Amino acid sequence: MLKSIHTRHNDVFLAMLRSSREAQRLRQSDLAIRLGRDQATISKVERGERRLDVIELLAWLRALDVDFSAFMSELNNRLEGLPIPDAMFRARRVARSRRRDPS
Repeated sequence: MLKSIHTRHNDVFLAMLRSSREAQRLRQSDLAIRLGRDQATISKVERGERRLDVIELLAWLRALDVDFSAFMSELNNRLEGLPIPDAMFRARRVARSRRRDPS
């Protein structure tokens, strides 16, 4: 099954995260210190191996002095025109139906 973390949409998001850090001329280890995390966590997020929830994203952007609303608006602009991968939703429906059907 296609996992939502491995989509063109997520690639765009991750590229924006990386470029936001690089625009501040920060290394992953510098951002890690600002966030109170280790460098490996930053690396995993930027490589798409670990997801951020919205609260973590807010903290990440604040650590980079990036406005959350502006970031999301730019993300929306970059994603516009890309088809939404319906496999993401299909996978979720299948998982939900399996939880309901214990057989």
